[in-house]
Amino acid sequence: MDAERAHKIGFKAIRLAHSCGAGRVLQKFTAPAASLQTEAFGLTFPSPFGLAAGFDKEGHGIEALTELGFGHVEVGTITGQAQPGNPAPRLFRLVEDRAVINRMGFNNDGAAAVAPRLKSARAALQRHYPGVRPVIGVNIGKSKVVGLEDAVSDYLISARSLAPAADYLVVNVSSPNTPGLRLLQDVETLRPLLTAVGEEADKAAGRHVPLLVKIAPDLSDEDIDDVARLALDLKLDGIIATNTTIARTGLSASPEKVEACGAGGLSGAPLKKRALEVLARLKSVTGGALTLVSVGGVETAQDVQARLDAGATLVQGYTAFLYEGPFWAARINRLLATHPSRR
Repeated sequence: MDAERAHKIGFKAIRLAHSCGAGRVLQKFTAPAASLQTEAFGLTFPSPFGLAAGFDKEGHGIEALTELGFGHVEVGTITGQAQPGNPAPRLFRLVEDRAVINRMGFNNDGAAAVAPRLKSARAALQRHYPGVRPVIGVNIGKSKVVGLEDAVSDYLISARSLAPAADYLVVNVSSPNTPGLRLLQDVETLRPLLTAVGEEADKAAGRHVPLLVKIAPDLSDEDIDDVARLALDLKLDGIIATNTTIARTGLSASPEKVEACGAGGLSGAPLKKRALEVLARLKSVTGGALTLVSVGGVETAQDVQARLDAGATLVQGYTAFLYEGPFWAARINRLLATHPSRR
């Protein structure tokens, strides 16, 4: 089956389980152990393991996904303007590598349409979880039709609309599927963008909304250091590392198969090594002064624990969810809870 069609069917089934009440029953078996509660940028997460942006692009299934055991769900990427994304087919599996190539292109309904869904989901989680509830992150990006010279004002549209319902906000400047977007990772361009988004988010929400930036694995080590120092200088709350890669090295799939998939970002197991390298570098530069969220090649509880041991406070996954099925997060949480540090 076409990978995008399979994703839509699977996501619809997860939401159906929630709407018919099965998710609430399931939650008794998938809820993270209390020992997994994690503090990050002033918030308490039920588990350090969450779902990365890209799965629920528009906030349609936040409650349903938390019932599967994710400690947080990062919604998006959401743009200031609604957009259909790139032409299909645009999502491809590399089963031999437990990887995915996508060039979705930030397909979403736009910030104004997504904001009410976030508000509703946040209120529902507060009702259903009287103690520590799952956290909602919101990932924002640049609309494709907006030029780089107008990127800041475009991001501010999203920040203004979405920050009031977000537990934390992520500025995505690292997707390879929006032309020119990665140029915003240059620190001289990134500084005014992050400053403006942070100020606008706090103003719109009437409180401090933790702000993070998501970077690409393809940055040079020197650029990673520069972004880390910028984050410290701006007193950001964290960095998410990493997004998908445009590299195609070390794959088991045939070059012909990889080439047939075309352009796009590669995610999944092949990113594991680089994601750990970037995490270690960020940890070295920041010295624990801000929250590091590690994502890329995370498949098992051992992978999650390795990221935590390497300096991450939170860990995210996505691609392995497509291969491991709906009880993936619950299995990871169950094994994490048996680690000696949790006893």
